[in-house]
Amino acid sequence: MFSLSPASIPESDVHHLLSNARRRETLAALWRRPEEVTLRELSELIAAAEAGVTPAPRPLRESVYNTLHQTHLPKLQAFGLVEYDSDRKLVRPRPESRYLHRYMDTVNGIGVTWGEYYRALGIGGLCSVVASLADVPPFGAVDPLVFASGSLAVFALSTGYQLLGGRGGRLRRLVSSLR
Repeated sequence: MFSLSPASIPESDVHHLLSNARRRETLAALWRRPEEVTLRELSELIAAAEAGVTPAPRPLRESVYNTLHQTHLPKLQAFGLVEYDSDRKLVRPRPESRYLHRYMDTVNGIGVTWGEYYRALGIGGLCSVVASLADVPPFGAVDPLVFASGSLAVFALSTGYQLLGGRGGRLRRLVSSLR
């Protein structure tokens, strides 16, 4: 078993572990639940996420249950990312596993990752400012400061949404965990 720190699991193993969507969803689901969860509950959450409906079809729930029990949870446990009692069928994330979150970019409400969204926002804002400075019609009719300020405002609002609300809700979870 590994003792977890950001450098304890080789990056190639991190990428191998996170290359499987079911393992990524398992970690994300466990991080959203502060208490231990039964294997049945976890498999239902993951099956519902995969199917896009709740409850997920029974064959999918059974498939998820079996692969979690036989493959994914033992692998995550071997790397020290979860505590899994295979006899009692109880799972809990290890607090140290949260450092893997930086490897998992989440998809926002419009279907792109937050990284892609922020890159597009930055490129769009930069192109608008440059087009305004170069007097490209119709951009030249607007002060470049308007485009720069608008881009920064959208960036700030998006960051606030991502931290406080949305699927990520990192700041909200952090505040509630401190209580």
